Amino acid sequence: MSAPVVIVEYDPEWPVLYDAEKHRILRAVGDRVGAVEHIGSTSVSGLCGKPIIDIMAAVAGPEEADALLPALDAIGYDDVTKIEGDAEWFYCLGRGRRSLYYHLHLVRAGSEHWKRHILFRDYLKEHPETADEYCRLKKSLAMRYRTERERYTESKTLFIVDVVAKALDSERNRAGR
Repeated sequence: MSAPVVIVEYDPEWPVLYDAEKHRILRAVGDRVGAVEHIGSTSVSGLCGKPIIDIMAAVAGPEEADALLPALDAIGYDDVTKIEGDAEWFYCLGRGRRSLYYHLHLVRAGSEHWKRHILFRDYLKEHPETADEYCRLKKSLAMRYRTERERYTESKTLFIVDVVAKALDSERNRAGR
């Protein structure tokens, strides 16, 4: 059985922890990654979430992602999930303890997967009412699917897709001005 889904209130230390972890990762892998971004709930000020710092690092492709694994293992990323059959997202690596965990996503640079995560994060930052709605949804789903992590995650999908669509519309409207 997987760990229960636990949603906690926003912690202002999350951006600080992300920044420190980003620098640990960059020291370990050097310039073998492109951009590194803080994504997920912990990247949005005031948003509740699981105590997991999600980090997305840009790589050129699956071979480059594979080449990073030894260096990332050396700094504690030993929980490795290879994402099979995805041309844009190659690995989700984890490290940490239950009270605070890190997920490092190795993603094709400039891919749609990359863009969707950035759009979602930025929309929530710009629309606190939507972030509040997302928090309420996550708390409700966590109670409903406390021991079913996959169902919890799947149940958020429609909301996320809707927000990304709004973000794309907003981006198009700004570009059309």
